[in-house]
Amino acid sequence: MNAWSLEYSFRVDADNGLIYAKIHGMWKAETAKGYHEDFKAEVAPLLGNPWAKLVDLSNWRTSYPEVSGIIGRHMAWSRQNGCVLSVYVLNNPSTFRQLNQMFSKGGIKEVAVTFRTMAEAEKHIRENWIARRGTGPAQPRDIC
Repeated sequence: MNAWSLEYSFRVDADNGLIYAKIHGMWKAETAKGYHEDFKAEVAPLLGNPWAKLVDLSNWRTSYPEVSGIIGRHMAWSRQNGCVLSVYVLNNPSTFRQLNQMFSKGGIKEVAVTFRTMAEAEKHIRENWIARRGTGPAQPRDIC
């Protein structure tokens, strides 16, 4: 599956129980709500089993304040529906602060990890998710 919009895109790797998301720009509440609904549709094949997500935030900008609560609820939904590992790539200090607010609101600090580069994030996914599952290739495919 592949979904794409101006603000985000997804790719599901069902063999490895992994969803990739790439986030763009500065979001308003409507964008965050649309993201959550589209995410639920894309991740549907993984539900019922543990799954992980890798989110590329390298092109994301600090968003409107109401987005923190919406995405915090999205993160909580993900956790309640089988997400056991959330990996985020970002290198902007102001977006990092907002992401940490979302982690707190979503109650996912124990399963969330951040990296500055995609290479570091992919290595973490390979070693802490794909290799431990014992299925599929040991290398995640390129994001979106």
